[in-house]
Amino acid sequence: MGSCFSCSESRSPLPSPNSPCGRKRKSFEKRCPSSFDCRKEEQLHRIRGRRFLNGSSEVASLFTQQGKKGANQDAMLVWENFGSRADTVFCGVFDGHGPYGHMVAKRVRDSLPLKLSAIWEVSTKNDDVLVEISQNTTESMNSDIEEVSMASIDVEQVHKNGDAIQTLKKSILMAFKAMDRELRTTSIDCFCSGTTTVALVKQGQDLVIGNVGDSRAILGTRDKDNFLTAVQLTVDLKPNLPAEAERIRKCKGRIFALRDEPGIARVWLPNTYSPGLAMSRAFGDFCLKDFGLISVPKISHRRLTQKDEFIILATDGIWDVLSNEEAVEIVGSAPTRSSAARVLVEAAVRSWRTKYPTSRVDDCAVVCLFLDDSPTKGAYSASSNDKAVPLAPSRVHNHENGGEKWPSTRGVSRVDTLLTLPRVGSA
Repeated sequence: MGSCFSCSESRSPLPSPNSPCGRKRKSFEKRCPSSFDCRKEEQLHRIRGRRFLNGSSEVASLFTQQGKKGANQDAMLVWENFGSRADTVFCGVFDGHGPYGHMVAKRVRDSLPLKLSAIWEVSTKNDDVLVEISQNTTESMNSDIEEVSMASIDVEQVHKNGDAIQTLKKSILMAFKAMDRELRTTSIDCFCSGTTTVALVKQGQDLVIGNVGDSRAILGTRDKDNFLTAVQLTVDLKPNLPAEAERIRKCKGRIFALRDEPGIARVWLPNTYSPGLAMSRAFGDFCLKDFGLISVPKISHRRLTQKDEFIILATDGIWDVLSNEEAVEIVGSAPTRSSAARVLVEAAVRSWRTKYPTSRVDDCAVVCLFLDDSPTKGAYSASSNDKAVPLAPSRVHNHENGGEKWPSTRGVSRVDTLLTLPRVGSA
């Protein structure tokens, strides 16, 4: 997402000269991927059905646009026939932050689906492999896996598919754990850089979502009166959520907002004013991993119905300026499916310029996954001459955190981390 400010640009308190984010770290000398990594990446991008650039397919639309903060740190992916399964799609958006956030986001985009596919395949054939999950990880999984309640769920079908869904959930948990472990040894400096991730696997009518950070997943569905409504599928994992704050403080991390950003809680090291991370979970950011930041995903399952029309995955460059309802309305009224993601990003950019003319527009990345088979169904069809069906008030699902129901938190953040970059020639 946003770039990091130097101390002269940041409005945060001055960091200590001994801050791990304020000095040059000699343990990471490589800044560019090796030639082997480049060849591997090139082969990966040739896989049929795998899309990561602006464009569309029969079932999805993708679009990202660089903001005004430097390099585009957002990434996205749609992978059809995922894991060689004809009825399965993987989708994800990745919002990098920190000096090397753009590299971290791309690495997670490329590596996480491969890890998930491999773990899921082995786990499906041999349940014993799941014993590899440590006791601590299992406890985290039990507390973090959430079920989205639906009155229309086919109970018999749920029992039939229960084991398969649980295997997929555990595979996602293991893949996220393996991904963060890989980042510790990669050539990319992930000490004060990281990325959010919201990723889903749709297999048939089953949808499983894993989320770390504040990117978001939204469902566009029809209510009983056939109005198009927005249902929030994920929680924005930020430091001011009670359960997240409790964990961070128990680990000696600090949480407070800057005076000129009173609505944006940030995570700080115990004894220094850095890095000021505006989320409570992320890949990378190893300077905070001993102080409450985790990469354990919130995992949820939903059984889709015929009333569900599309899913929007987007980074917070969208959600900082558009509501869930506005996003669903924009996608639902897009002239064509192929243009839906682009239209949503363009609407967000206009909203940034209107609502926050003195702020720099954030990077934006959007994936729209369409759930129905007919390209002529709905207001987003190119051949439809009907006007878009008006929106009813949104029914946002509130997830439970710490025994209380909390909606996702919202607010405009200029940057995700406030840290001092190493000065040229400094030790």
